[in-house]
Formats: sequence, structure tokens, C-alpha cells
Amino acid sequence: MTYPHIGTELSTTEECLKVAANLVTSLKERAAYTEELRRIPEENVKDLLSSGLHRLAVPERFGGLDIGYDVMLDVATELARGCPATAWCYCLWSAHSWLIGYWPLEAQQEVFSGGPDALCSSSLRAGIAQFEPLGGGFRLSGHWEFSSGCDSASWLILGGQAPEGWKWALVPRSDYKIIDTWYVTGLRGTGSKDIEVKDAYIPAHRILDRETAGDGDWTGWKIHQHHLYHMPIAPLLGWDLVSPIVGMAQGTIDEFTSLISGTSGSGRSAESPVIQLRLSEASASVDAAIALMRSDIGQILDTAKKGEPFSPLDRARYQRDRAFVTKLSLDAVNRIFEVSGGHSLFTTGTLQRFHRDANAAAHRDGLIMDLGGQQFGKLALGLNPES
Repeated sequence: MTYPHIGTELSTTEECLKVAANLVTSLKERAAYTEELRRIPEENVKDLLSSGLHRLAVPERFGGLDIGYDVMLDVATELARGCPATAWCYCLWSAHSWLIGYWPLEAQQEVFSGGPDALCSSSLRAGIAQFEPLGGGFRLSGHWEFSSGCDSASWLILGGQAPEGWKWALVPRSDYKIIDTWYVTGLRGTGSKDIEVKDAYIPAHRILDRETAGDGDWTGWKIHQHHLYHMPIAPLLGWDLVSPIVGMAQGTIDEFTSLISGTSGSGRSAESPVIQLRLSEASASVDAAIALMRSDIGQILDTAKKGEPFSPLDRARYQRDRAFVTKLSLDAVNRIFEVSGGHSLFTTGTLQRFHRDANAAAHRDGLIMDLGGQQFGKLALGLNPES
């Protein structure tokens, strides 16, 4: 089955980034409203879908754009300059569209039955989950947290421990309840609410073993014959969280530069050596973060194209680098905010939102260097890795 493209026809990296850049202004104008709403506004969702950018990670068989997963990550970085919450959800929705390609064909057809613009959110941590074997599938009940963008989604990926090991379940909107718990200090606009499922039947074709997908279970590769499914999930998963954080850092620098440019006199002005040095260091940190992220993504995709394995040290290095890119980006945000003055504290300003959103985004365990970097250190020192 094939689907026509809606809206902008995108065929190159340059076109995708141009479309993303053109969305930044309107996303920025709605950023305060997005935060007040505590979810992504329908206007933003409509803009993203009509732009065609969501299709960068949708399997081509279902109407996706075969331009590049790396381009999708660059698009998210660009969008975050306008609205961190929208970029966060865009990147997660897109990453989930890629992940769905690992499931059996029947499940993929169910998700994309209405076209390529189906949105899927997730809660991949176990939460309180019960996978009870039933009729070849599972009866699923449980409570999960932090499902970003769930209000706009028609499907969820929910993780949990089944008798045979860790599983991911694809669950349609009719089978779960959204519980509004999202009263937070940062990333308010992501609507990362709780999910509740009671006695939902999940057929076998909607269950995925995360550890063997693309690494022994070649279902996705057989269906799509695309290098994205000729690799395990772990090396690429997680960059969908990192790329928006890099964009938040760049957005902080952009906003600060705009506010300070042309000012003069004593204190916090363009003539201040402290301001100049902070801006220089922050910009270098973001440039380094982007370079490392793009280098790693390029290596991951190249390894997949060659059909080569990912060693335990490779996997640990990518995990380490995701945390380090996050650290570089967060350092840039904090160094700028520290010298941004008292006026940056007002909720009507943009800098305080970038600051809160970036610090909230970096709270994920795997993105904290003290945690995300441990595995690499163990392996590099010849110690046994953790599971």
C-alpha cells in the first residue's frame, strides 16, 4: 500500500531544514501558550504534519520519506530553537514511527491504516505493568508515567516485564486512559502524562522483544530491506531525546545574542568581557555537541548499512556520547543564563523557558553523565558490563 504525500513535497536535506527553519517563528510565538496548555497545541501538530517533516522516520512502505533519520534529528534541533516542547514531541513521535517498523507487518498496517501521519507516543519504562499470557498474546494491565505527546497520539508503545523477558506492546487509543499528572517546572508543553491500562488484550503481532529486534529477529529488515532495520535498537534510540536538547542550547544562545547585541555601557552589555567570554564558550560547547552527535549518528548508520555488528564497547560509547552531548548543551544553557540578569527571570521572557526546559530534559538517567558514562568506563577498564 502506498500513500500520497500531503503538503510540502520534500526530497532533500536542504528542503527539510528550510521547512523546519520556517516553522521556528510560529512555534516561538506559541511557546508560552504551549506551556500554559501543558500539551502541544493542535496548531503545532497541524503545522508539523502538513509540513511533511514527520514522515522522515515513517517507513517508506507506508508513505515515509527516505531522506534520512539523521535529517529528522537535525530538524528536531532546529525546531527546538522555537519551542522545546514541540521539538521534543516531534522527535519522539518520529522515533516511534521508525520503531514501529520492527513489529510484524500486521501491526504496522494497523498503525498506518489511515496514512503515514499516525502519531505514536510511549512509556518504555516498566512502571507497574502486568503481562499475563493469554491466547497467544497477553492481557495487559498497568500504570506508566512520562508519556510525552500522548494527547495527540492514537497509539502507544508500553514497556514491561513479561514471563519471557522485557517486551514492548503496541496499544491503540481505545485501550488506555490518559491521567493528567503533568504539573511540572520544565517541558510543561510536552504533556508527558500518566497512562493506565486495564485488562487490554494485546495480540502476539503487537508484541516486540526489544533486545532481539534487529539483532536476531530480522522481521523489520525482511519487510523493509532498509538499513535502519538491519541493526539493533539500542545504538540509535535515545538520540531523539538528545537532539532537541542541543536545539534548546542553540535557542538560548540565539535569544541571548539578540537581547545583548547593540547594548553598551557598564554591566551586562555587548561590551562586557564576561558576556563575550560566556557567549564564546557556550557557542563552542554547542558546536562541539553538534559535531559529536552528527559523527556518532553517521557511524551508527554506516555500520548498519554495512551490516556490521555493534560491539558492547560501541554501544557503551554511544550511550556515553549521548550523555556527554547533553552535558555540553546543558553547560551552554546554564553558563548563558547565569549572566542573563534579573530580567531573564520573568515568565514573560524566553530565556527562562529554555533554561527550565533544558534542565528538565536532561533529567533522564541515561542523559546524566555520571550514569550514562559508567558502562563505557567499565568496559574500557576490562570489567564486566551491566545488562
